[in-house]
Amino acid sequence: MHVSDIMSRDVKLVAPDDSLEKAAKLMAKLDIGVVPVGEDDRLVGMITDRDIVIRAVADGLGPDALVRDVMTPDVKYCFCDQEIAEVSDNMADIQIRRLPVVDRDKRLVGIVALGDIATSSENECVTDALAGISRPHTDGASIQPLA
Repeated sequence: MHVSDIMSRDVKLVAPDDSLEKAAKLMAKLDIGVVPVGEDDRLVGMITDRDIVIRAVADGLGPDALVRDVMTPDVKYCFCDQEIAEVSDNMADIQIRRLPVVDRDKRLVGIVALGDIATSSENECVTDALAGISRPHTDGASIQPLA
């Protein structure tokens, strides 16, 4: 089974120059904790609710601060035609619960989450992925940063 079979396709984006308030309101409206950051038809980062709290609020930044100031620019991703087992292993290796999904032209086509894997017919992959994600952080990811 491929990632495209289980990913969420209706993905909303924020721009690097959008405010943290706009990103947070989008997260609240959609009841999600991560939003991809796009610019000029390209994925340039990810921003999470944790980024807003740890990198913004904790450092005294207000709601008018820019997404680019706290987003993670080193985006890890997977391809829509990759096997779920391979992607879940990579999620465990890099300790990440959600990955943007791109096509072979590196255009954003969805997001895959650990929960998507857990509710799929490939749910045996989720135990190893969750165990890897939950262990103390190490490097050595096999998912490449978006170039």
